[in-house]
Amino acid sequence: MKSDHEYGAILRKKISAKSGLLVAGASNALAARVIEQQGFEAVYLSGAGLTNAFYGIPDLGFVGLGDLVQHTSAIRDAIALPIIVDADTGFGNALNVRHTIRSLERAGANAIQLEDQVMPKKCGHFTDKSVVDAREMVSKIRAAVDARESADCLIIARTDARAIYGLDHALERAQLYAENGADITFVEAPESIEELERIASELACPQIVNVVIGGKTPSLSQAEFARMGFGMVLYANAALQGAMRGMTNALSHLKQHGELKEDPNLVATFEERQKFVQKPFFDELDKRYRE
Repeated sequence: MKSDHEYGAILRKKISAKSGLLVAGASNALAARVIEQQGFEAVYLSGAGLTNAFYGIPDLGFVGLGDLVQHTSAIRDAIALPIIVDADTGFGNALNVRHTIRSLERAGANAIQLEDQVMPKKCGHFTDKSVVDAREMVSKIRAAVDARESADCLIIARTDARAIYGLDHALERAQLYAENGADITFVEAPESIEELERIASELACPQIVNVVIGGKTPSLSQAEFARMGFGMVLYANAALQGAMRGMTNALSHLKQHGELKEDPNLVATFEERQKFVQKPFFDELDKRYRE
């Protein structure tokens, strides 16, 4: 397994290529392992996904730093891929951000995302969001850059200003954040192809586009986003929404029919389940330690 520094360097190179690195989000270590086995090159620990899956409640700022550290550590132990962690607003002011970055980097994060919403934050595709003064966000970014132990622990600065002040203001914020140390910027929830084109072309540092299924941003192909020049194409909760549909279908069948057999259209097989959680690997360990 590579070191955290190596994972960060790999991620930096892939995103800096601006060729639309396709990244899926995970809400837990099992989802991260499925993402890895499907051939993705990085995993995004989604704050919204974690809130939905861990607590069963909406993305309204309920997740704490301890939750993120716990899940980052579990995912780091489960997969051999770069991990991008959604740290929401950083859990306070610049001093809190310093602690957040140090804690998540030690847990195995290779990139950490901060956003400029007012606490408690909301999902980027909800209405009635508010953002802090840009100077406050700049102080958080500076603290984040100072706090990281490795320069290859990437700092992602997200702005939600598009929904409040318009795209021009959001672009100005993103540029300011890059000038103050952010490695990657992320203008959340653009609402047209024209806005996407402007984000990718007018901001020099690598950009993230977040495709929320059913959200505000146009859903284009990875190839089209790559043509525009986005560094990363993020599907933060595709795995979660797919799992929710799968659970609903399987359990509806069980409730309706009173039984559920091994139907590959409804459930993974027992063997597939054990493969996902590395049962053969642990069997080999058990055999080794018994000899």
